[in-house]
Amino acid sequence: MPILLFLIDTSASMNQRTDLGTSYLDIAKGAVELFLKLRSRDPASRGDRYMLVTYDEPPYCIKAGWKENHATFMSELKNLQASGLTTLGQALRSSFDLLNLNRLISGIDNYGQGRNPFFLEPSILITITDGNKLTSTAGVQEEVMLGRAKWV
Repeated sequence: MPILLFLIDTSASMNQRTDLGTSYLDIAKGAVELFLKLRSRDPASRGDRYMLVTYDEPPYCIKAGWKENHATFMSELKNLQASGLTTLGQALRSSFDLLNLNRLISGIDNYGQGRNPFFLEPSILITITDGNKLTSTAGVQEEVMLGRAKWV
């Protein structure tokens, strides 16, 4: 029963248009819809759970959590708007925090008692971005920051 977490870039740069006039955000939405459509054909996808996270500030970045149904996920996906900054590090951290919270609630992680290795729930994080500069309120960043760790 894997969890597929879609992290969608909703920064203002996703409003750019392609040669055909389609915005980058619309292309990202279409890619997620196509992925889900093709995935639903596989019998192994019956237990899949989907999450939708954006580049917004926490907790507003969580558009559809693990308890939401497929219809809510699709509705939130269609309603995404591009605005704000490209805060990839913060968005990744929010995504990992959400996955860790799910593991804690489901009983996979038991703080102080270790992990239950027999209860495995794979998680897949799929990030869709235009790859523009990493921006924050402090300016343009050269590195992705996840807490204290730097990723170049």
